[in-house]
Amino acid sequence: MWRLGFLLLATFPALSDVHAQGGPDLADITLPQGFEIEVWSDEVPNARSLALGSAGTVFVSTRRDGRVFALRPRLNDSPELITVARGLKMPNGVAYHDGDLYVAELRRIHRFEDIETALPGVPEPITIVDDLPSERHHGWRYIGIGPDARLYVSIGAPCNVCERQGFGEIVRMNLDGKKREVVARGVRNSVGLTWHPDSGELWFTDNGRDMLGDDTPPDELNTAARDGLHFGFPYCHAGEIRDPEFGGRRSCSEFTAPAQKLGPHVASLGLRFYNGDMFPEEYRGQLFIAEHGSWNRSRKIGYRISLVRMINGRASGYETFAEGWLQNEQVSGRPVDLLFLPDGSMLLSDDHNGIIYRISYSSPLERGLDG
Repeated sequence: MWRLGFLLLATFPALSDVHAQGGPDLADITLPQGFEIEVWSDEVPNARSLALGSAGTVFVSTRRDGRVFALRPRLNDSPELITVARGLKMPNGVAYHDGDLYVAELRRIHRFEDIETALPGVPEPITIVDDLPSERHHGWRYIGIGPDARLYVSIGAPCNVCERQGFGEIVRMNLDGKKREVVARGVRNSVGLTWHPDSGELWFTDNGRDMLGDDTPPDELNTAARDGLHFGFPYCHAGEIRDPEFGGRRSCSEFTAPAQKLGPHVASLGLRFYNGDMFPEEYRGQLFIAEHGSWNRSRKIGYRISLVRMINGRASGYETFAEGWLQNEQVSGRPVDLLFLPDGSMLLSDDHNGIIYRISYSSPLERGLDG
């Protein structure tokens, strides 16, 4: 393992490059009845992945900004902002486990031990991995720590569509970076991993390939019931669409089909199962997905939070939960990742504005309504 003394000294891009001016009118955001949205923090430029510490600290990554932040909640005030690291290359992935913060950048993964105890100071990070692929295309890592207390890392394909060994995978390793192994193959670019709260199964989003038209292929929600499954890329998309370049090499029947097809080019990213007490009972065990939004479609799509309905641990439907960051083809925000706080409310990051929203629910009785 290697110590990093330079992390806090390197430079980072100007805020004007990464922090959109203003933000959406929250009145434009539509939610189911009883739900409300507010700005929880607007101090994290290019806010991306979220992780929750055991003492309530919210850790926030960036991608273009190069910094990682800690946000410590304060009573009747905005959260306290602390810079954990800066000068990193696309530090998109953050995960918290047993007191330690894990941060993934392009080629490396670092561990900050006993991070919450040290704050507002920052412990010297330890590099546990320094040999991830260096290709920048789809090189912003998403990481998570599974119920097996091992670290999972997505390795996106370095292309729109190609056949490259060592890419298009989700890998797993011990928390010290050792004993690395492949969990899933044929995954073009996953920027969201989570685990079912009951079965412990790995679920993940996957962004479909581009340049096959507005409506092809859909993004995918996948589940890996066991290790070693292949999800089709680059030969087959969404379980049934043969790739025009690579599809003749293998049959779609060889691969694992999606648990749920999502919208085409919606850029599905972070996802979480709801296991809190604030939202109505109908939302318990359901799966929320942040959709970052399309960039290559004649009419934009995404820019919302979607909900995948679950029955007996399986996906049974796909619908919109929150929208409004897209109005008449004008984009006012881009959802990235979700996190549920101990009180059951939801945090949502928006890298377009550098905002973290909080979505909460109050019952008709709490709102003073008659029912």
